[in-house]
Amino acid sequence: MHARVAAATTTALIGGTVLVGGTTSILPTPHARAGSPDGGVVIVAHRGASAYAPENTLASIDKAAAMGFDWVENDVQRTKDGKLVVLHDATLARTTDVEKVYPRRAPWKVKDFTAAEIARLDAGSWSGRRYAGTRVPTLLQYMRRVSHNHQKLLLEIKNPDLYPGIERETLELLSNEGWLDPEHLRHRLVVQSFSARSVRTVHDLRPGITTAFLGKPSYARLREYARFADLINPDSASLTSGYVSTVHAFKGPHGRPMGVFAWTVDDPDAARRLAGYGVDGVITNKPDVVRSALQES
Repeated sequence: MHARVAAATTTALIGGTVLVGGTTSILPTPHARAGSPDGGVVIVAHRGASAYAPENTLASIDKAAAMGFDWVENDVQRTKDGKLVVLHDATLARTTDVEKVYPRRAPWKVKDFTAAEIARLDAGSWSGRRYAGTRVPTLLQYMRRVSHNHQKLLLEIKNPDLYPGIERETLELLSNEGWLDPEHLRHRLVVQSFSARSVRTVHDLRPGITTAFLGKPSYARLREYARFADLINPDSASLTSGYVSTVHAFKGPHGRPMGVFAWTVDDPDAARRLAGYGVDGVITNKPDVVRSALQES
């Protein structure tokens, strides 16, 4: 009975249409931006502090925390047996020793391996000897470490077309871990994807979540995206001050001006240029470099 009640509660949380948590306050207010030494720009450690520790691992978000950064970004995919894991590529080859451990299973797609098989892999040696033996975390392990570190999360649903239903599964896990309560929704969580359909699905399932589209819709389509996305997060090289201003002129689904987080910004001059454009956030492999650049500007 208890399990059925819990399941029903989770379904109600995910499937309901009531806006829980009020309007989003993820983005800094103009007053906060003006009073901050770095202009109030949110600095997000991309896949953790990935210039200094293996990306998308617990070590990487621990490194970001040690450096004083609250916001981290990660990527979520699904295993053959339906477990959610934190990994960027659709294949395991680049960031693990999968070719050595499972030499006959090319092309080593995440979706073709069970969670137990992936747990055997070394996801750290490629980044340096000190990280040998680092594992690919499950999303559950990752969320618990983010909570332990008192960090905030920009969560990317990766390759959703490969994993039908991954949006609902991700939200169920977040709900079970307490990440869909009003406090987290207001201050600590953004869900993003390169897939507009996936972002729209997240918004429909849980309207209180701050959502972001990864990419740069045309000026003509921004009104459409404003119905389901609070932020537009383009490649930094494609941005202009005019585009940022145009995004800010639209109100997102929570009634506040839409925001812009630019990626992936590791160069100090680029960080200062983007801050001058008025971006709300910068996603970076080198958060310390960006912080220093913005504090000096």
